[in-house]
Amino acid sequence: MYSTVLLLHSWLRWVALIGGVGALFALFKEGDKTTTNGDRWVLITMIALDLQLLLGLLLYFALSPFTAEAMRDFGAAMRNAPLRFWAVEHITTMFGAVILIHVGRVLARKSKDGSGRLKLIVCVALAVMAMLGGMPWPGMASGRPLFRM
Repeated sequence: MYSTVLLLHSWLRWVALIGGVGALFALFKEGDKTTTNGDRWVLITMIALDLQLLLGLLLYFALSPFTAEAMRDFGAAMRNAPLRFWAVEHITTMFGAVILIHVGRVLARKSKDGSGRLKLIVCVALAVMAMLGGMPWPGMASGRPLFRM
């Protein structure tokens, strides 16, 4: 089960990242229209991130041998860069991305003036940066392949 969930989690990251970048391009292109293709891209990104969150929490609390090892001795995990990445850094940045997407979408929908679109763009841009910063890129101490098979 670990391998299957990890494979889904790994491939779904590309949907979330492409969705976030696509949302930024669409939002910038469309300007300050009220309902746009950009909103659809944001929704796709939000759904992908929510699924990522569910799979990630399943990995974090039930399936991953890395977090299980980190939880046995959290102090030692903080001194081990790869374990610290999985136990703290990855989950923190990705939670941040999920929160930013949701907050941006709510701010855009609740806005009475045109500032909601700008807030959405800022939140999506920050979420994409958080995703990029929290991904286990090849070459990092905790790096993973770009595409799992």
